[in-house]
Amino acid sequence: MTAAALGIAVFTASPAFSATLRISHNLGYGGRESLDPVSPTRFFEANQMIYDQLVRAGVDGLPSSSLAVSWSSSPDFITWTFKLRSGVRFHNGEPFTAKDAAYSLQRTLSTKLSSPVRSVLGIMDKIEAVDDTTLQVTLKQAHADFPIVLMDYRVRMVSSKALGGDPDAVNDSGIGTGPYKLSKLDPRGTTVLTANPDYWDGKPGAEEVDIIAISDQDARNQALLAGQIDMAEVTPNEVGLFSTNKNFVVQQVPAGLWNPIVMRTDTPPFHDVRVRKALRMLADRKALLRLAVGDGNGTVACDAPVWSGDPYYNSNLSCPADVEGAKKLLSDAGYPNGLTLDLYTSSAQSIMIPIAEAYQAQAAKAGVKVNVRVVPSDGYWTNVWMKPNRPFVVGNWGQRPADQVLNEVFRSGAKWNETAWNRPDFDALLDEARRSSTVEQRKELYGKAQAILSEEGGAFIPFFKNEIRVYSSSLGSVDRLPSIMLSWNKITKK
Repeated sequence: MTAAALGIAVFTASPAFSATLRISHNLGYGGRESLDPVSPTRFFEANQMIYDQLVRAGVDGLPSSSLAVSWSSSPDFITWTFKLRSGVRFHNGEPFTAKDAAYSLQRTLSTKLSSPVRSVLGIMDKIEAVDDTTLQVTLKQAHADFPIVLMDYRVRMVSSKALGGDPDAVNDSGIGTGPYKLSKLDPRGTTVLTANPDYWDGKPGAEEVDIIAISDQDARNQALLAGQIDMAEVTPNEVGLFSTNKNFVVQQVPAGLWNPIVMRTDTPPFHDVRVRKALRMLADRKALLRLAVGDGNGTVACDAPVWSGDPYYNSNLSCPADVEGAKKLLSDAGYPNGLTLDLYTSSAQSIMIPIAEAYQAQAAKAGVKVNVRVVPSDGYWTNVWMKPNRPFVVGNWGQRPADQVLNEVFRSGAKWNETAWNRPDFDALLDEARRSSTVEQRKELYGKAQAILSEEGGAFIPFFKNEIRVYSSSLGSVDRLPSIMLSWNKITKK
């Protein structure tokens, strides 16, 4: 699909600069993108600018202050106390207090809202405002890394008054404490945000942010070249479009981004661990990395979702290609002549079709015929991903801390458990890790959990890719950090 087909005019002139920062989103929820930060269809690009977190990830990936300036725990890691920043106000002028913080955390537990983050924060038992600037959270079980859990990109502070105090209410107010205020919501067109001049962390560097719906990667590239958006993620083979153009900066950021080939473990033939293992074993991961993103643009992974920059990364996993071993496993599972599978993917992310096609070629060597089914990116995450009748799909995940990703994506019954993984012994490892008082103990337990997924899980994770960002040279203060960690208020626009 071209930019013109999406109604975006393409010009050959140099980018036209203005005080408006323009970015895009891929319309992955088909226009159902929600301003409720805990919604399963959350509008990430807008929400990260409208709302603040209590705790955010620092440049080292560890908890850093945001609306919470400090925190401490009881000796048993059950009770956590957070001191909140004073003088912060919501966009409607109301003060932000511990009551709003307690309310915002309580909403993550709502069964009515069905938020995926509930699988991570379900350990919270009692949440209370001690006074205006003191929040206390009592957990159902010990968690020595609880502040890391609060770094989740969806755990953002909303106004209790704006929603009438009902934790089950869908938050469509767009009222936060963040650097930008909602001016117009239009997920299928252009959503407009305006600068919050009273932002506690300094006046934003742009007067306005336009978030433009562009579902196709080629169209995003054309819009970037034409100066109609100021920033986008690109694939390595697209870098050449920008690298020699003085109007752009190419920025490569090591990150824990991963695109699994998902096998539902509750659906034939993937319910058989031998089939799952064979479909992972047949792959030459270095070749897949080279074909999909290019050498130097990522690191090989062994089907565990914790990347090498995480303190709990298991560096002892090994996953060499073994085509003959894969054939034998398939034969033992009742497929002596191989099997045929439909693999669903889309251009929702630029890598998702290349990785499917590269895997298709490798699988053929083991007698596995993979039919790559490319479906529209518009609505991919609501119409295809995690649907029982689509048990073999390409997924897309951003960087997450070990505790979060293992609980959110692989804990039994978790909202976004895309492989339908259900192992009580695995869940028990995660619980024990949370109770453990030392980093060394937690590393061992999280390492065991990763080893189980590497050997028996339903996610084929061949590599972690770097984030490659291209942005207009008119922008300043774009930190070399993953997008999920960017300080959008500090980005300036000439």
